[in-house]
Amino acid sequence: MRQIKNRLTILLAFASMLLLVQACTLFGGKKNDTVDDVFKQGSIDPNLVPNNVSYVPLYPFIANVRNPLDVFVGYDDLIYVVVDNDENNIDDNELLIFDQKISLVFRLNIPGATDFTQDRRLHSYVAGRYYADEAKTTNLAAIFHIKGLESGLPVFLDTLKHFGCDESRNNTSFRGADDVAVKFTGLATLWDNTLYVARSGPRNDQTGIARPDNGVLVFNAEGVNIGFTTNLNPNQSSIKSSVGISGLATYAGPPQRLSGISTSRNFFITLSDQNTNLEYRTLSIVSTEDPDQGTIFGENTAFLNFDVTKADRFMYESYRFKKPEDIYVAPDASGYIFVTDSESDSLYIFSNAGFEGVNPPANSKVKKQIVVSFGGNGADGSSSGPFNLVDPSGVCYYNRTVFVCDKGNNRICRYKLNTDLQ
Repeated sequence: MRQIKNRLTILLAFASMLLLVQACTLFGGKKNDTVDDVFKQGSIDPNLVPNNVSYVPLYPFIANVRNPLDVFVGYDDLIYVVVDNDENNIDDNELLIFDQKISLVFRLNIPGATDFTQDRRLHSYVAGRYYADEAKTTNLAAIFHIKGLESGLPVFLDTLKHFGCDESRNNTSFRGADDVAVKFTGLATLWDNTLYVARSGPRNDQTGIARPDNGVLVFNAEGVNIGFTTNLNPNQSSIKSSVGISGLATYAGPPQRLSGISTSRNFFITLSDQNTNLEYRTLSIVSTEDPDQGTIFGENTAFLNFDVTKADRFMYESYRFKKPEDIYVAPDASGYIFVTDSESDSLYIFSNAGFEGVNPPANSKVKKQIVVSFGGNGADGSSSGPFNLVDPSGVCYYNRTVFVCDKGNNRICRYKLNTDLQ
């Protein structure tokens, strides 16, 4: 009996080995091209996964995109990239649309395009320029409102044109070079499809009827201007400054959810103006309702909490940033805040309280936020490695993945926190 049991054990072990070999062939053998193609998408180089907590590159990157300015993964799961093909010609700016396999599925020329966002109706908004005369000698800032991009059959619903889209300019005339200098520099939407538009420009007198150029315009879902950040400071440095806004982010973002999406009207801005000495260049702005004055936008003093028992660095440190270009808030439970800085060639990551770094793993002995910001040149002087960034611009976050416009390297980089790889 003992010999029979031993033989049965050997036969079962041999059968298990055969099944294992077959399984390897079915689920990723070297000769299975289809499965190999699947594993190429979203692959991680094991040589680049460190033991410590860190962001690691997620391949493939989106390559050969000339001067990418903004990136956004929409509620439709498509990846939208704004590119500036010729910095001397606004007519060559494009919106490129990729699927989740990083395949280009559609492209659209939009004059002077710089920024993109999408609301929950799958309506898209692109900040660009429009020609104010038939001779095309003068162009002004505009927001193009489009639907149907996900189908490849875009329909232009409306164009919010400077300066007419600002209700405070209804009784003012064209200001010549000052109006030409105005730019729309950031776009973001709320859960109810309200649109925030960041604006920068030279006219910032607060005593006239017209609002200052520096600030954020608020539009409802129908494109009607319903508000402005009157309480922000358009001229001076402070924790509620609006001087030279370069990026804008709200708490609401893809993916689409029936419940759980943030209903906050608060937002974040980055300030890149190099002509003003700004102590704080990345700001959290709080929206409150006043029975007499309506909506008031002001500073978030909670970010001044420098709790050194929880972090070593903070978003609101004096002169923390040099030239921040864009900002994005993760809409998931992590709440991480991502900031690109073109002067330091870096991506910075903060907690939702403004502490630099990410939460330590549950079993970690580390109790402080773990700094995972990265960028700049490598130790060998390289500027095009997977962790190197040159003049980074737009940034977004989707499905625990960070997308960064690496403008100087003509690519869109993707990164995932290594603790999220399981």
